[in-house]
Amino acid sequence: MSVLLEVEGLEASYGAAKVLFGMDFAVSAGKVVTLMGRNGMGKTTTIRALLGMIASDAGRIVFDGTEMTGRPSFRVAQAGLGLVPEGRQIFSSLSVEENLIATSANRHGATPGWSLERVYEFFPRLRERRLNMGNQLSGGEQQMLAIGRALMTNPKLLILDEATEGLAPLVRAEIWACLERLKGEGQSILVVDKNVDALEKLADAHVVVEKGQVVWSGTSAELAADPTVRERYLSV
Repeated sequence: MSVLLEVEGLEASYGAAKVLFGMDFAVSAGKVVTLMGRNGMGKTTTIRALLGMIASDAGRIVFDGTEMTGRPSFRVAQAGLGLVPEGRQIFSSLSVEENLIATSANRHGATPGWSLERVYEFFPRLRERRLNMGNQLSGGEQQMLAIGRALMTNPKLLILDEATEGLAPLVRAEIWACLERLKGEGQSILVVDKNVDALEKLADAHVVVEKGQVVWSGTSAELAADPTVRERYLSV
């Protein structure tokens, strides 16, 4: 099993405020891995550092065998990391279809590559709303669009920050079903979310973050067998 993403000793700060204190974890090709923890523990900062959105102070980021530490965001994206950001951040003044094609690319010759038709097959509601502007969509439709937009870059690793935050239960279930299907197709995924039960069912491995450090990691079976992890690090 090949390692797709390897993070070693990652440290990062916002000005004088240090947030990450030596993050260590890995994502194997074709696997789903979670970053879990309470709010403010460094999950989103970790993602921003991975994507070059903030500079890292120390440590290494190796993606698909290539050193990515210190590279700008557009180079990281070109290497094959696709982000579904917290808050969705779709282009509100573009139509659904324009959002999907705005950053579409298949730089690494993925087969089958993602196309409008394939995204619409995954999310039939986007086909129905393809001519609507981004600001005319519901929150769930916007999340589907954000996922579809990331998939249209044909990412080697799909990263979702707060995958189902603020969505209605039925829409959350649809998003989890989509991610399960992507996993079945061999898509590598790194996901942040607070729904531990859903993540246990979906993911192969979990990384629990507390105050900018990894405090626990293991499989879904190991997480289910150790209720103290939830009580100590995940309960509100």
